[in-house]
Amino acid sequence: MTWLESHWLTVILFAPTAGALILLILPVRSEKSIRALAVGFSSISLVCTLLLWARFEAAPIMGGFRFVERAEWFGAIHAFYHLGIDGLSLPLVLLTTLLTPLALLASASIKANLKAYMVLFLLLETGMLGVFLALDLLLFFVFWEVGLVPMYFLISQWGGANRHYAALKFILYTMGGSLGLLLAIQVMGLSSGTFDLVELFQRWPALTHLSLPLGLPLGTVKAIAFWAFVIAFAIKVPVWPFHTWLPDAHTEAPTAGSMILAGVLLKLGGYGFIRLVLPLFPNEAQRFAPGLAVLAVAAIIFGALGALAQRDFKRLVAYSSINHMGFVVLGVAAAALAWRAADPQARLDANLALNGAVLQMFNHGLSAAGMFFLVGVIYDRAHTRDLQEFGGLYALLPVYGTVLIFTAMASLGLPGLGGFVSEFLVVRGAWPQLTLATALSMIGLFFTGAYILKALRLVLHGPLNPRWQGILKDMNGLELTVILPLIGLSLLTGLWPAWLIGMINQAVATLF
Repeated sequence: MTWLESHWLTVILFAPTAGALILLILPVRSEKSIRALAVGFSSISLVCTLLLWARFEAAPIMGGFRFVERAEWFGAIHAFYHLGIDGLSLPLVLLTTLLTPLALLASASIKANLKAYMVLFLLLETGMLGVFLALDLLLFFVFWEVGLVPMYFLISQWGGANRHYAALKFILYTMGGSLGLLLAIQVMGLSSGTFDLVELFQRWPALTHLSLPLGLPLGTVKAIAFWAFVIAFAIKVPVWPFHTWLPDAHTEAPTAGSMILAGVLLKLGGYGFIRLVLPLFPNEAQRFAPGLAVLAVAAIIFGALGALAQRDFKRLVAYSSINHMGFVVLGVAAAALAWRAADPQARLDANLALNGAVLQMFNHGLSAAGMFFLVGVIYDRAHTRDLQEFGGLYALLPVYGTVLIFTAMASLGLPGLGGFVSEFLVVRGAWPQLTLATALSMIGLFFTGAYILKALRLVLHGPLNPRWQGILKDMNGLELTVILPLIGLSLLTGLWPAWLIGMINQAVATLF
């Protein structure tokens, strides 16, 4: 076995960091060279992910994970550099390694401090990948925090007019949630004698007494730790009422930052719910599942209504992310409710809901990144995002109009595209367990159609605004290079979801 075969995940994880360091060290001043180096090192992670995908089924399984790497990191507290991947994390790693180079290609309008911009983007990619690959709880937290800093600077330095306010709000919300998460991780690691997730999955739920003098019953400590995890992940998803940072961050972030924020960073919260909350807190998750379902439905409905009320095209897409990610949380709530159900049918329903939640994260990553990119395309030309200022642009921009309609339909959940499959699985799985919540979520789906059609009508249809005649140009080759992979994957997942579902279901079945 070669070194590369033994360290696939390390290469995927740190190739972007290597690129960032090279950019910092080398006196590269050419804009073209800086962009080429950044995209090249980010693409190394993508190529390695595709090679790993091809070898995934043949790889040996250790503790439910493949391509496992483990080395002592902080032996005094039993923390390890422990990486692994399964059918839950691999689709999200693929999403991350695909969207990052595409986002870098979409950064053509960035001219000022380009080297710093690319360095921060590459470091952000490592932070996001680390969350999906870490199998040590302390290592998970380190990467969770690492991703915050680059995104803060990307918004505050290259964002819009209110960028400093939006960046500060973003980091205060997310770091506030992280404080409780860190304390809960410390309690769990010290009480269980390890931060290793494979061992914690066995030890923490079965723990019968605390080794720490906290003066609280074990059940209370577990409930507090559960809510610390839930709040941290709910802020990141984000779930109502922790969502208010998101529209501001999206609106002020540069186009590529919004693509990654919606495409990947929000998924860290959903991944945390499935990877950590469900297996580590099965009893607490089952007890509080109805409350989690209420928050999910609120996010679905209020996110859709918020999007419908917007005149700013980018802000409309930002609220749509709250709406779509609500289905991820609804799937998690359905799975939590039937986690230890004796009825095989209830467990099957929960399995379907959880499969749909994971698939929804992947599909939403594609459609949301695509929508934010297309908003950026029109903004770079028109220098406005006010929907009332557009109108009839399909006549001027037929390629852009066609791509926008397709991407909007993917976001809408049109049958034949990926969003339909994932939302159908969530609704089908959640219906028997959470009938009222699922029925109410259909209100959100109705208004999803309303705000998508509103955006398309105001931008593409109706009388042409003469202001844009002879000014706006259609999409160029670079922009099509960015959007076509997202369109292709959305279509592939809608027509043949088995390419992802089989892998996801293996991991979900292991969780159950």
